[in-house]
Amino acid sequence: MASDLKDVEVEKAQFVFSVYDWDGNNTIDAFEIGNALRALNLNPTLDLIGKMGGTQKRGEKRVKFDEFLSIYAQVKKEKDMGCYEDFLECLKLYDKEENGTMLLAELNHSLIALGEKLSEDERDDVFKDCMDPEDDDGYIPYAPFLKKMMDNMVVINK
Repeated sequence: MASDLKDVEVEKAQFVFSVYDWDGNNTIDAFEIGNALRALNLNPTLDLIGKMGGTQKRGEKRVKFDEFLSIYAQVKKEKDMGCYEDFLECLKLYDKEENGTMLLAELNHSLIALGEKLSEDERDDVFKDCMDPEDDDGYIPYAPFLKKMMDNMVVINK
């Protein structure tokens, strides 16, 4: 499975793995699998991370590089991950005026009530890091928000 990866992808995976190998023992905590995959520009769902061996708590399991490389190769092939364009199309559904803005209240509701829900604290962190100020009518430009969020790859540790 990992043999499907190009040499440059293996090198990037090795670098990201080394960043999350805090103990220097050539393993990473399985809790960090999702963050490591996101650092490699993938957008796995929490469900997919769990299926690939990710854990919900720190210290439950360690993963070696060859295991991580196999996970990376599998997740890279997944079709069930969104990219900027996919997410932008979703947010356009809330753009009633077709002017590149949406109600902040609708974005808030989407983040804390739909799909892989965020807690209010997580939502606050995302807004603080990625949100432009809303206008007097409560609208925000959603494309810059999404771009900042995708570029920063806001890490949410539960």
